Amino acid sequence: MKHLSEWLQKATGIPVELYDKLFTSLACILVLWFFRWLILKGEWRRTENALVRYQWRKISNYLTFALFFLLVGRVWLKEFESVTTFLGIVSAGLAIAMKDPLVNVAGWLFIIWRHPFKVGDRIQIGDHAGDVLEIGIFQFTIMEIGNWVHADQRTGRIVHIPNGKVFVDPQANYTKEWFEYIWNEIPVLVTFESNWKKAKKILQQIADTHSEYLIPLAERKLKESSREFIILSPSLDPAVFTSVAESGVLLTLRHLCEPWKRRESTQEYWEAILDAFAGCDDICFAYPTQRAYTNISEEKIGAGSRKQDPVKS
Repeated sequence: MKHLSEWLQKATGIPVELYDKLFTSLACILVLWFFRWLILKGEWRRTENALVRYQWRKISNYLTFALFFLLVGRVWLKEFESVTTFLGIVSAGLAIAMKDPLVNVAGWLFIIWRHPFKVGDRIQIGDHAGDVLEIGIFQFTIMEIGNWVHADQRTGRIVHIPNGKVFVDPQANYTKEWFEYIWNEIPVLVTFESNWKKAKKILQQIADTHSEYLIPLAERKLKESSREFIILSPSLDPAVFTSVAESGVLLTLRHLCEPWKRRESTQEYWEAILDAFAGCDDICFAYPTQRAYTNISEEKIGAGSRKQDPVKS
């Protein structure tokens, strides 16, 4: 290597010391790359879990970069022991000139330390919602859901969000490991003339049948999470709530579902509701219509629905 450096000095006029540093830096890169390749190859053989592989790949990238900085720093900076002072001066200037990138790096450290979300979680931050695909030093990437697509389905768009947003925008996690379920509501509107009590009973029976397998899983998950969080014991059973809307009696069916299956779950419930109501001649869905109304035809005595007898003279 020394002879090669001397020959290059004669050919180019560049000092031997510079070539020695270049060759040493190149050797560091090759060695670090080789060890990273060995680690990843061993991990790929050990597991096929995509999330574990992703984590190992990201961690190895960060460690390789840090080791490369330390090793090459000792090669190129003779006074590497005082590199802290040098970095302090440089960082003071960078803090002013590169405010946003530094905020994003701080956001990345916050995400790594506090774990408000991780790769694979379904989150909403500000106006954006989606499944987290990658968490980088400056930004994280999500597969968008919602927007013009209903019921939390994916739009197909990839959205890159600066890490600094975690400091200014609220974050909602649909799939945080302490629970992993969400509540979904299905509004069912029937006419005032319908037998709404019967309709409510039918909805409750449908909800109980479809939630039968999910409630034990959710209760077990809630019990596990109570070891870490103070959680009041809520009822996880489905329920149907009654209210009055402009066009009829509104029955709201509330039930648990998995975050990624909200649309499929809603479809299953609606198909069961349509089948059940089709066999009931005393239950009708309410929709925008017009009709003539008189107290007499409604036959409500208290509302003056009967004709008044003529006054006898």
